Amino acid sequence: MVWGAGRDRDVPHEVRYEPSVVVLLPCYNEEHTIADVVRRFRATLPGAPIYVYDNNSSDLTALRARAAGAIVIREPRQGKGNVVRRMFADIEADIYLMADGDGTYAPEDAPQLINTLLTERSDMVVGTRRGVTDDAGRSGHAFGNRLFNSLYKRLFGLDFTDIFSGYRVFTRRFVKSFPAVSGGFEIETEMSVHASQLKLPVSEIALDYGRRPAGSSSKLSTYRDGARILWMFAMLLKETRPLRFFGVFAAFFLVSSLVLMAPVLIEYTETGLVPRLPTWVLSVALLLLSVLAMVSGLILDSVSRGRAEQKRIFYLSIPASRAPEHSERADSALPPGRAPRVA
Repeated sequence: MVWGAGRDRDVPHEVRYEPSVVVLLPCYNEEHTIADVVRRFRATLPGAPIYVYDNNSSDLTALRARAAGAIVIREPRQGKGNVVRRMFADIEADIYLMADGDGTYAPEDAPQLINTLLTERSDMVVGTRRGVTDDAGRSGHAFGNRLFNSLYKRLFGLDFTDIFSGYRVFTRRFVKSFPAVSGGFEIETEMSVHASQLKLPVSEIALDYGRRPAGSSSKLSTYRDGARILWMFAMLLKETRPLRFFGVFAAFFLVSSLVLMAPVLIEYTETGLVPRLPTWVLSVALLLLSVLAMVSGLILDSVSRGRAEQKRIFYLSIPASRAPEHSERADSALPPGRAPRVA
């Protein structure tokens, strides 16, 4: 959509570009909250279509979302990662806003996220959860949040402080270059690693995190989802930083080899005999495994760098979907009371 700067013949015609925005809400059994969330997003972003992707809900989520004015699409593959992959493939827009349908994220914060995306020229803005541990019902997840966020910083960089936030805004460039291989709640971790690997411009905004209303329950499992996220950390480390991943195994095998080899060598220097031959064979085998792990890490590190370069080139091939700079003359030529808007 474009606007003319003015209809007066004396005012030069300036074209203003208005980026299209869509709201994406992955949902599973959120009949108690989804209607209110959709209505609030419609009031906050009146020109933005709202898509609710129903992930095999067994309640009235789809019906209530449609009645509230959302476009409802069903995704049969269970898991948030599968829903996000489908959403990113289906929808065409300039700006994608993703939130949860449980009412814990305030739709009224959406303009702030979008404004940050445009003004800071970021490809992803994350609404970090200011009060994520205030609810007693989430106290069991507090330790896991701190642990995984600290682990992420050590393994992948310092770009993010809350890798599990589901309130995010993306550019088209990010969405269409994101592979989305995860199947479940670990999808947010994959998004963060993707941005860190390609060194994409990202931003964070601290936002209040609400409580679920009565009758609505969390779908997270502390141990099951924690194990899946930990496994995803390992897989993403192997894919994006294989030298560090295989270096850990190389160091472990090397230390084990030296521990077993040292007494055998000492005994050999003293007596000239190797009475513990099985120990010696095992230590040599561990040493070979250490060398093999290190060589594998070096080779795969070169492969990973090549893949990252190809991802970056593909990312750059997608046209930027940001509004262009506007001159002061163009801004002053707008009719009184008319200002750029995102809708």
